[in-house]
Formats: sequence, structure tokens, C-alpha cells
Amino acid sequence: MLQINYDPATNPLNNNEWSFPLLEIIHIAGFALALSTIFMVDLRLIGAGFRKSRASELAKDLAPWTLWGFAAVLLSGPLIWTSDPNMYLNNNGFLFKMAALAVALIYHYTVRRKVASKDPSIALGATVAVISILLWVSVVFGGIFIAFT
Repeated sequence: MLQINYDPATNPLNNNEWSFPLLEIIHIAGFALALSTIFMVDLRLIGAGFRKSRASELAKDLAPWTLWGFAAVLLSGPLIWTSDPNMYLNNNGFLFKMAALAVALIYHYTVRRKVASKDPSIALGATVAVISILLWVSVVFGGIFIAFT
């Protein structure tokens, strides 16, 4: 069991009934924005949606929205973590989420980005998109299970 010498009662997020929930709203809204734009491109890569747009155009048009979503998540997440770092460091759901997030971000900004920018064949695009979707869904499930582990 990891322990940090830290008293959660000293954190402002734990001393105001609205601060933590508002920060969680920002975190979840940012994640929803990032994932919705990612899934839109993934659906195009699979051939299941947005057929009037090329995958490369859609990916380019949605990239700023994805980045804004990630910015909200990556700014709010560490602040949420400070509310009780010992709980998070010893929570299997959180540890899984962080590992899945690292893999999903690396995959997103390497393999998926390169494939989406080239308007690939349906077979290649679908394979890359399905892996992308599975990775991001695993991050979501890791986040959900923080409350249950």
C-alpha cells in the first residue's frame, strides 16, 4: 500500500461542497468532448458514418475540439487527484485508468493519427478504429470502476 504524507482535509476541494463536483463536471465534459470527436472519426474510418467527408478532412477539422477536450481532462484530472492521492494511488480502477489512458493517448497520437490522415482502405481504417474505440472504452470503464474498487 502506497502512502503519501498528506491530509485531505487541508485541500480546498474537500472543504467546499461545490468545488469537487464542479471540477468533476469539467473533467467529464472534457472527456465527453474528446471522445465524441475521436469516435466520429473512428466511425468514418469504419465506414459507418459521415460518408460525405473523407476521414482525413474530418480528423483535421475535429482535432482542435479533441485537443480542447484533452486539455480540460488533463488540467482537471490532477486537481481531482489532489483531493485524496492515497485513495487514488491504492485504487485498482484508477491505476487501470491511468495505464489505459497512457496507451490510448500514445495510440491516438501515433498509429491512429497517421492512418486517419491518409484516408486508408476500409479494412485498415476499421482495424485501427476498432482498436481506438476499445482503448478509449477501457479508459472510461477504468474511471467508472474507481468508485467500486
